[in-house]
Amino acid sequence: MERFCEFKKKEVINICDGMKVGYVYDLEIDIRTGRICSIIIPVGNRCLSFLCVNSVYVIPWEKIVRIGDDIILIDVCLANYERDC
Repeated sequence: MERFCEFKKKEVINICDGMKVGYVYDLEIDIRTGRICSIIIPVGNRCLSFLCVNSVYVIPWEKIVRIGDDIILIDVCLANYERDC
C-alpha cells in the first residue's frame, strides 16, 4: 500500500508518446468505496499552488498501466483528459 505523499514523488510518463506528463498533484477518491478514481496532474510546468494551476489532466485509474518505484506509466491521449480548473 502506498501513501499519497509517495504518489506525489513519482513522475508520470505517457507510454503512447514517451512524454513526461508531470507529477501527481491530487487524487479523486470515491468516498463510498474508498477507492482512487483518478490521478490529477497539472498541465505544463505551472507552480503547484491553488492560485497558479489553470488546467489539469484527470487520468482515470484504469488508464494507469504500471506503478513503479519512481514512475507511473499511463496509456492515454492527453487531449481527451485535460480540464480547466
